[in-house]
Amino acid sequence: MFLDEVLFGAFPYAAVALAVAVTLYRYFTDRYSYSSFSSQFLENRALFWGSVPWHYGVLLILAAHVLVLIFPGVWSTIIAEPARLYTLEAIGLVLSLSATLGLLLLIGRRLINGRIMAVTSVMDWVLLLVLLSQMSLGFWVALVYRWGSDWYAHTAVPWLVSLIQLDPKLEFVTSLPVVIQLHMLGGFVIIALIPFTRMVHVFTFPVTYLWRPYQVVIWNRRQNRAS
Repeated sequence: MFLDEVLFGAFPYAAVALAVAVTLYRYFTDRYSYSSFSSQFLENRALFWGSVPWHYGVLLILAAHVLVLIFPGVWSTIIAEPARLYTLEAIGLVLSLSATLGLLLLIGRRLINGRIMAVTSVMDWVLLLVLLSQMSLGFWVALVYRWGSDWYAHTAVPWLVSLIQLDPKLEFVTSLPVVIQLHMLGGFVIIALIPFTRMVHVFTFPVTYLWRPYQVVIWNRRQNRAS
């Protein structure tokens, strides 16, 4: 179908091309915007309870996805043992839930703290909502469509490899449930959005921090006056 060709054949390339083009443009025209604009000093304790489960959860999940993509044969050997498959499924479900709850806390923190709300751009909100949708879909897939540790290696991985080879094989994903298809496309939506938000710093950290000019931060704090 034409729609399948657009979504699973053309859109991934468009998303990556947009991400690369905007990232390079932003780097050469406004290099100092390559920052996470950390708000940790505004509310450190509340940030901790959302940031830790979110970052650890999502990074471990992404690492698992990438490892399967790079070493599909090794992964198939690992999950061939039912006990290991069950364990990985349980860990994935816990990590997915942890990351989703952490992201909800981070969003709630921005909604109730006026100072943090003031430094949150429209594109930051768009990315947060897309991330929340992606994590919710991922948790739903892990909960309802079981044994993703197995079928992921036989559906999404061949599709991604075919994209890298510039020969998209749509048949690997077009027959999957809509929820799984949306989750797959959501990853490329996030790639396309990252260069427009503060998350662009993930493309440079920590390499360019070795030679980037220092940024001077000036604190303006009103001294308490004796009554």
